[in-house]
Amino acid sequence: MTDRRSFIKGAGAIGGVALTSGCIGEFGSKPYGDGTLTFVMSPTEPQEYMESQYQPVKEYLGEQVADDVTVELQYAKNYSAVLRALGEGNAELAETGPFAAALGVKGEQCEIALQRHAYGSWDYYSVIVTQEDSDISEPADLKGKDIAFADTTSASGSLYPLYMLQQAGLDIGEGPLSDEGADFNATWSGHAQAFESLMEGQVDAAGVGRFITWNYEKGDYKEGVAEVDRVSGIPRAPIVASPELDDEKQDMLVSAFEEAPDSMYYGADGEEGTDDDLWFDGVREANLETYQPVIDVANDLGIEAELLDEA
Repeated sequence: MTDRRSFIKGAGAIGGVALTSGCIGEFGSKPYGDGTLTFVMSPTEPQEYMESQYQPVKEYLGEQVADDVTVELQYAKNYSAVLRALGEGNAELAETGPFAAALGVKGEQCEIALQRHAYGSWDYYSVIVTQEDSDISEPADLKGKDIAFADTTSASGSLYPLYMLQQAGLDIGEGPLSDEGADFNATWSGHAQAFESLMEGQVDAAGVGRFITWNYEKGDYKEGVAEVDRVSGIPRAPIVASPELDDEKQDMLVSAFEEAPDSMYYGADGEEGTDDDLWFDGVREANLETYQPVIDVANDLGIEAELLDEA
């Protein structure tokens, strides 16, 4: 297998901002000023569901910007598309995964602005799961099996599951680019799709963020799901900004998010505790150093940012 060392050698203080308040002015793409602020959603959940979740974010930001500015939500095909939109100046803000954000900073496609908080913590889990009637009980049992992963640049749905498999002694081959040379058969899609593939019996296991597998009311996995392995302590996903966005606008957007009312998190129905609530309930200022644990795992796997351009 090709040597794929040196993903990111170190983390600098990128994306830190000073907080100010005031009306956010003109936005737009190529160049800014067409009167549009675009917020991109990563494909962690089905599009219709995420649009419902983020509708209050769109409305809230619309209240913060100038009267002649329109706020748009866009749903990206994958994490790479999120980074391209930001890097090419076709979007101002995005919610994305930790690994994708680190890649985006490395490739000068985004700047990390905020970290999200959810379920009482600033970090979360990656899991490999199977069906509860399976004879798979540990990662080593997955040799020769079919595994569904989330997007190639997902931390919890690709990077960390591959790390668990490697730690168990399995060869991950060219993962996450392909399963060539791997000790298992792999497909990459999204968290929801990967989990659905498992539950429909199309694969033997899924490597995903635990959030897609978890019943929060019960405090346990959803019915029919069994854990194979997990990693905790992954910094929760960031909100990132386009490098084309000037400092003043980024400062104002960060301030707007930090000062947002609770109602911004309640989804399109405006009611707390319903199905369309956002998965997170707060934000704090962040930078690349916040995501150093993710970078370290990428380095351990020998993943270079340039290779993921092929994904």
